[in-house]
Amino acid sequence: MSDSTKQDWEIEVFYDGDCPLCRREIAMLQRWDRHGRIRATNIAEPGFQAESLGLTQEALMAEIHGRLRDGTLVSGVEVFRRLYSAVGFRWLVAPTRLPGIRWLMDVGYRLFARNRLRLTGRCEAGACTINHRHASAGNSAAESDPAKPST
Repeated sequence: MSDSTKQDWEIEVFYDGDCPLCRREIAMLQRWDRHGRIRATNIAEPGFQAESLGLTQEALMAEIHGRLRDGTLVSGVEVFRRLYSAVGFRWLVAPTRLPGIRWLMDVGYRLFARNRLRLTGRCEAGACTINHRHASAGNSAAESDPAKPST
């Protein structure tokens, strides 16, 4: 679940802990987060309830999501903007808000998200598999749909 209980966090990121690239980036951000501004919640953990956010597990897997302290949900590149700003890289993030660059970043992220499972080595025999863990079942059930986009 959440790895931080501090009340001064700025953004809670919902990430796929089964994704090697996602785990590395979250770990890097956590190392840089010296003031506890990021909460990281692994959506692949047993017991995680996507419904508590008003979303489905599939929606969370389709693209990265974050929640601001006021409860506002953000998704896609905006999550990364908020994460990197929270750890002190506002200056680096600022240009990504400019119209042309914003568009390129959004398109690039959507392409990555759609192909994330394949790019992170989680596809076999032409099918990409996402493990869904259900708290009530206490185990994981594999579901594959090569046409379904993911984070």
